[in-house]
Amino acid sequence: MIKTPYEAPDFKLSDEAGAAHQLSDYRGKWVVLYFYPKDDTPGCTVEACSLRDARDDLAALGAEVVGISRDEAGSHEKFKAKHTLNFTLLTDSEAKVINAYGAWGKKMFGQEGILRKTFIINPEGAVVKVYGRVTPLGHGEQVVSDLKQLQSA
Repeated sequence: MIKTPYEAPDFKLSDEAGAAHQLSDYRGKWVVLYFYPKDDTPGCTVEACSLRDARDDLAALGAEVVGISRDEAGSHEKFKAKHTLNFTLLTDSEAKVINAYGAWGKKMFGQEGILRKTFIINPEGAVVKVYGRVTPLGHGEQVVSDLKQLQSA
């Protein structure tokens, strides 16, 4: 694990509507960048809804929430609609960004896949907080609390 702070790897990925997003587009804002295994699975839904519920508090702190998985745009669109998700979901079908952030690796039972990881990136583009193995329930509240601490430091 790299010691924070460090420069966040830039990326260019498409959202559920096909619009391109780059990390550099968010320069000047805090970013909560989270990686998750699969749309509409139990743990990923709990995590996404936790971040959805914390979205207003995060926005008040000047933060944008961005989720990344390998799911296709159509899957993201259905997932967002079903759970009224109020943030951007990006598709990384080739797992290039997932790998760049170290969010790919061994999971339970030795299988490889996307690891549930979250990164808080400051307005200058540096990763200042990494959640290595995210517990989905209450994750949004945890991120709000930690972001407040980071901003007051």
